[in-house]
Formats: sequence, C-alpha cells, structure tokens
Amino acid sequence: MHVPDGFLDAPTSVATAVVAAGGVAFALRKARTELDDRTAPMAGLVAAFIFAGQMINFPVGAGTSGHLLGGALAAVLVGPWTGALCISVVLLVQALFMADGGITALGTNIVLMALVGCFTGYLVFRLVAAVLPKRLSSIAPAAAIGALLSVPVAAAVFTLLFAVGGTAPVDASDVLVAMLGWHTVIGIGEAVVTGLVVASVVAVRPDLVHGARTLVPAAELEIRTVPAGGQS
Repeated sequence: MHVPDGFLDAPTSVATAVVAAGGVAFALRKARTELDDRTAPMAGLVAAFIFAGQMINFPVGAGTSGHLLGGALAAVLVGPWTGALCISVVLLVQALFMADGGITALGTNIVLMALVGCFTGYLVFRLVAAVLPKRLSSIAPAAAIGALLSVPVAAAVFTLLFAVGGTAPVDASDVLVAMLGWHTVIGIGEAVVTGLVVASVVAVRPDLVHGARTLVPAAELEIRTVPAGGQS
C-alpha cells in the first residue's frame, strides 16, 4: 500500500499532503479525548507494534506480498484519532529513515493508511459491534471485519487518486481491478492479525482497549455476580 515517490503527479501529491496535514492537526486535538494517564502508554506500544508488523511481508500470490496496514487495529485499541496519529508517526519514520513510501508521497500514504484506514476500520467495527451481542467476545470479530474492509477501501481511494493524477500509463479501471483483487486478499491477512491481537489484549486488559470501554463495567459486574445456586 505504500505509494512511492513519483507515482502521483505534483498537484495530487500536494493536495493529499494538505489533507494529511489538516487531518493530523485535527487528530492531535481530538486524541486528548481518547487518552488519559493510564491509556497513553498504549499508544506508544501500538505504534511500535505496527511499525514492526509492517516490516513483515506475507505472500498473497503471483509474486505479490502484503503487510499489516494497522489502521483498524490501532483505532480499536486506542481510538480512531490516536490511531491515526500512531500510523502517521510510523509512516513518517519509514519515509525519512527507511525510504519506504517516499517523502513526496508521505501525505498520500497518511491519507490512505492513517486516515482512511483508521476511520473506515473503526466505522465498520462500530457498525458490526452494534449488531453483535454486547459482550467482550464480540470485540475481536468486529475488529477483524473492520480490518478486512478497511484495506480494499483504502485501495479504492488510491485508485481514485491515481485516476486524477497518476503518472504511469495504465488505465484506472485496470488499476482498480488489480488493487481491489490483491488488497482483498491482503485484507484477509489484516483481519486475522487484527482479530488475534485484539482478542489477546481484551482477554488480559479489556480496560485498555478503546473499543471495549463501554463493555468493561458490565463484564466486571458479571464476573463478580454469583449465579443462583453457585458458590462464591
């Protein structure tokens, strides 16, 4: 998903940079509502995990590989605004020190993976969680579905940007078919990783999972309640 330098023309890259800068600035303000002294360290852990996860590529066929995008994962664990900041920091470090994505394409990559990835994943997560049973065991599958759909949505947005300012002599419809096809497969891997990680954290510290906050008091009450005829 990392867009390299020169893949989009200058006006499109500048436009995405402006959108990315505005999104990150707004996220900095809104993230204050998601974090406190207890959960703030979680953001650093999430950023470090996603940075490491994006270094691992898995094959998806025909010589193509994919890697964790992490948008839905970050949004569910620390909130969409904080998650967008985590992904943005990861992309900045990769562009500056690892030549992954490129400097001129940094705005595009932030828009695709940090903004579209986080907010699409979190929106789908909330919609799915709303129809699933209201218990902690529903958080991981809802997060997995959010991750699954966030990847092809980001791929579709990239295709739109390519149609507007792509520099390669390839028809946008061909790019759309290829991007959606491969990124749907990548989305399956994203869903597996996201579901497993979220399930693991929920099992140990559900109070630190942003997407599970509304369920934690009910879960604690259920644990402390003695069933009729049971033993304390």
